[in-house]
Amino acid sequence: MNSEFTVALHCLLFLHMNANCIANSEKIATSVATHPARVRKVLSLLRKQGYVATKEGVGGGYLLSADLNAITLGDLYRLFARGSLQPGWCSGSQESACQVSSNMHEVMDRVFAGGEDRLEHYFDEIKVSRVKDLLQELQAEPRL
Repeated sequence: MNSEFTVALHCLLFLHMNANCIANSEKIATSVATHPARVRKVLSLLRKQGYVATKEGVGGGYLLSADLNAITLGDLYRLFARGSLQPGWCSGSQESACQVSSNMHEVMDRVFAGGEDRLEHYFDEIKVSRVKDLLQELQAEPRL
């Protein structure tokens, strides 16, 4: 799975937990531990979906504009990672006379498509607000 999915989730949670201020891409990127340009790319897609809003000019930046209960991990998966379970290469050759080799690519496409459908349905059941709750539960656990 590509990392934009996780970066998007991180951005949404960061903006929620810092709702009292507008955050610029540099501040968010520091939290995500990645380059601000990468964060801006992800935030651009989140803005197009209506999940975040922007304020232009001096003191501008990003703020959350959607309820975390209204966004699922499935929404983010479809936006950032759909198709990422498909392997970039599959053994075999469609031109081969071998029954296994000539059909392996199509068989594996079907297998991975089924896996992706199941993953997507699983993610549809998890709201971003639940991930926020899990973060808070982890913070409350005593550290050894």
